[in-house]
Amino acid sequence: MMKSKQKDFFSEKAAGFDAESSITQNVESIGTHILQQISFTKDMHIMDFGSGTGLLLCQIAPFVGKITAVDISASMNEVLKTKLAAIDCEVHLLEMDLTKETLDTKFDGIISSMTIHHIENVQEIFKKFYSLLKVNGSIAIADLDKEDGSFHTEDTGVFHNGFDRNEFLNFAKNAGFKNLKIQTASTVIKPTGNYPVFLLTGEK
Repeated sequence: MMKSKQKDFFSEKAAGFDAESSITQNVESIGTHILQQISFTKDMHIMDFGSGTGLLLCQIAPFVGKITAVDISASMNEVLKTKLAAIDCEVHLLEMDLTKETLDTKFDGIISSMTIHHIENVQEIFKKFYSLLKVNGSIAIADLDKEDGSFHTEDTGVFHNGFDRNEFLNFAKNAGFKNLKIQTASTVIKPTGNYPVFLLTGEK
């Protein structure tokens, strides 16, 4: 598969990513909330969109059969590769830009943590998620509440300073998802402030 030539915004951050407690605690809380909301089974194949260093998928892995990890960042994928042997399910790693390419796989679920604010056209990615899911497949998407732009202190390719929850819910609704629910999943505490994180769940 062709590698995308665009900038890897996480090339400087990847190596130390898992050492930042604000990041690991946030994803741990998101994972806990996902497992409370979604009933995974060992015969399921799910996708982690924006899988990064695998912090979220490591939590979900014991409850599913296979995870396809999709991320555009080569450096983050390299960190995830070092963990594969210890992860509790089969992991298929894809370095690709899902906004420009697609997969011919249908998934039982799609999970994502703190990735959608890096996506320019959010409505389109929700349509893509819908098309990639089996009937009754689930989504569990966590991201930032609307913030003043201070969450990111360096350029990591950000298109949105968080989201209004109703707006985010409507992206999913307009794509066709049902049984939608949005709740607070975590709060990221940084020197620049406290940033609430929501979890959106729903079904195809």
